[in-house]
Amino acid sequence: MEGYRPVDPRESPRFSGIKTFMRLPHIKTTEGVDIAIVGVPFDTGASYRVGARFGPEAIRNVSALLRHHNEVLDVSIFEHCSVVDWGDLPVNPGYVEDSYQMIEDGLLPILEGGVIPILLGGDHSVTLPELRAMNKVHGPVALIQFDSHSDTGDKRFGRKYTHGTPFRRAVEEELLLVDHSIQVGMRGSIYSRDSLDDSRKLGFELVTSVEAQEQGIGELVQRIVNRVGDEKVFVTFDIDFVDPAFAPGTGTPEVGGFSSREALQAVRGLKDLNLVGFDLVEVLPQYDPSQVTALLGANIVYEFVSLIALKKKLASEG
Repeated sequence: MEGYRPVDPRESPRFSGIKTFMRLPHIKTTEGVDIAIVGVPFDTGASYRVGARFGPEAIRNVSALLRHHNEVLDVSIFEHCSVVDWGDLPVNPGYVEDSYQMIEDGLLPILEGGVIPILLGGDHSVTLPELRAMNKVHGPVALIQFDSHSDTGDKRFGRKYTHGTPFRRAVEEELLLVDHSIQVGMRGSIYSRDSLDDSRKLGFELVTSVEAQEQGIGELVQRIVNRVGDEKVFVTFDIDFVDPAFAPGTGTPEVGGFSSREALQAVRGLKDLNLVGFDLVEVLPQYDPSQVTALLGANIVYEFVSLIALKKKLASEG
């Protein structure tokens, strides 16, 4: 397939060159492009540790280790997809509403060009403007949220826009097909006995970490697939879905989570869905000295890319 693809690491050392995702070309075009990797370096919505603004850079840095063929899904990505690293969307540090508008405006040309975006956060507040842009092109979409927190709070410190509130706002703004949306992995201490009921009252199906682990990943994936059905779906993956033993570099870690193997298995299980966009958020390099969190984040993004390539492969085979 003709299109944009990475530098071959057998011809150019991995430690050389400008750090883009998988060493893809840094090109801002939608012509002849299937997928764009897009950074969203914003963390003003964080309520505890800050520094996720450096997440896109960290993920890109370690992604040089990734190779072109996904053995588990049996797809050679760049034989079926043309992929670029778009670079980062503009943001205004310290100003949430301004940055939301800049993120929405920056993402729209990608979506209008028929390109599937894979976004690198940033804290989880950035998903709201991403969904606003998605809505302008696709209408309301289903949501799959891998996370240890539901992020359906009303206000934090008297403010409506934080990384703990985006999905309440998304429901209020009618950006989601909430009857086809599901939140997976919630765990840890909560503010009150009914805290998780907020999501259910908004219409989400919610699966706690304990419930998912008791069911097993296979049953969990089937539950997700059944919920989403044939609807267009956006996947948001907060790295704190994974246990801090595997992903310590995040803003609000919660113990008792999933392994990196389970996380990859869950993402691969989405291969038959109508996927229109993805994000990976809350990688915080300051607390990730061995780069293990960024490496996992890069691999999850790699699986996102592989899912799109697999669908194109299967479509070409009839």
